[in-house]
Amino acid sequence: MVTGLASCTYFTNKRQAGIIAEVDGQYLYERELSAVTIGLHGADSAAKADEYIRAWATPLLVAEQGKKLNDPEINDLLRDYQQSLYRYAYERKVVQQRMPKNIEDSVVEAFYDAHADQFVLKETIAKGILLVIPNKAPDIAKVRKLLQNMQEEDIEWIEKYAYQYASGYEYFVDEWRTANQLLVVLPFTKNDLIHQLQKKKQIEMHDTISTYIMQVTDKHIQGERMPIEYARPEIEAILLSERQVTFLEEERRKLFETWQTLRKLKIER
Repeated sequence: MVTGLASCTYFTNKRQAGIIAEVDGQYLYERELSAVTIGLHGADSAAKADEYIRAWATPLLVAEQGKKLNDPEINDLLRDYQQSLYRYAYERKVVQQRMPKNIEDSVVEAFYDAHADQFVLKETIAKGILLVIPNKAPDIAKVRKLLQNMQEEDIEWIEKYAYQYASGYEYFVDEWRTANQLLVVLPFTKNDLIHQLQKKKQIEMHDTISTYIMQVTDKHIQGERMPIEYARPEIEAILLSERQVTFLEEERRKLFETWQTLRKLKIER
């Protein structure tokens, strides 16, 4: 049943609560109509409100009529869906709260060694230092030389130099970057970049404004086996998924055994 189906100038006796219409326990609030009729006045406001009310109420009215049919098949589907939602909510909660998430290095290494063919690079990756330096900046030759040496005191000098002169600086010695990520900064084609990575430890390119220098500290080319630290997130996801299956099976077993014990106690009484 619908109450309060009218323009924005009509309200139900629930006005104090801001409710202007109700269908099968679902409420339409005055603030919703105010939002869609803002800036409108008179007949325009009333027409917009009626349009909104019709769009809100019609599907609810149809569903209400369907509910009255009390169709056993629909009721079974609703029950099954509700139980499915309850199971999902409970199992997600117990996994979040009680399943161990840490995976030991030895377990990751064993999985990595046992599945060598599974962890092959689909894209070239590299670690290193990248500077984008204006062509007119001083000491570019010194930057090249210090990058090749890569002593701690040299890195400190390069960082100060980058802060003062470079238009771009990235230190990713401890983080793998894919070729596509590097191409966001470097003015290479992908094939040229991969070719350079295969041949050199220091890559340099120029345009009319800047000099791009990347010192490569480590690299793996597409088609090679992933380094274990690069593969680790994928391995952990696989192992956690397997652990979750086992964990939930055990959780279900314990729930059943508890229920079975209680059931037998009731029978014995």
